[in-house]
Amino acid sequence: MPKVIVLAVLGGAWTATGCQTARAFTAGDRAAIEEVLEAQRVAWNRGDLEGYMAGYERSPALVFTSGGTIRRGWEETLRRYRARYGEDSSSMGALRFEVLEVRALGADGAVVLGRWELRDTPQAGQGVFSVVFARTGDGWRVVHDHTSASPVDVEDAKEDAKEDAREDAREDAKEDAKEDLSTPSDGG
Repeated sequence: MPKVIVLAVLGGAWTATGCQTARAFTAGDRAAIEEVLEAQRVAWNRGDLEGYMAGYERSPALVFTSGGTIRRGWEETLRRYRARYGEDSSSMGALRFEVLEVRALGADGAVVLGRWELRDTPQAGQGVFSVVFARTGDGWRVVHDHTSASPVDVEDAKEDAKEDAREDAREDAKEDAKEDLSTPSDGG
């Protein structure tokens, strides 16, 4: 019986001194982070701002930078999203993410580099993001978000608008031609 107690005490001492096997960042961790981003995208696209914000650490320590402004805290970030997009889910548009890289920062952190695109809203745009994820008691959460929009090329936007107008005119002409063919002539 004394040998069992000694082994138990030594085993506890071994663990307490940090001599256990270290946890590592795994492919499962990468997948979990990508799942958080996908859940955010899905929530955004259904107009669920609270669901989108679930991917962020609900903490006053959250850092969000965009447009040259630094914001701190989950509540402030949510308030800013509401001010920009309102309470009407139709004003949020359609969000798309492209994850370019997930880089581990030890076992409990990672930086994600990616691109974003927002369509079908007056706030439409695109750009890049880098977000820092931390392993929390609630799973992987964004603790720092730096998002920037790509500058709009005014000349490209004008050319796109002209092309859209030309395409609309072609479609209208096709519709008019179909109507002319289906209207009987009075032989005039």
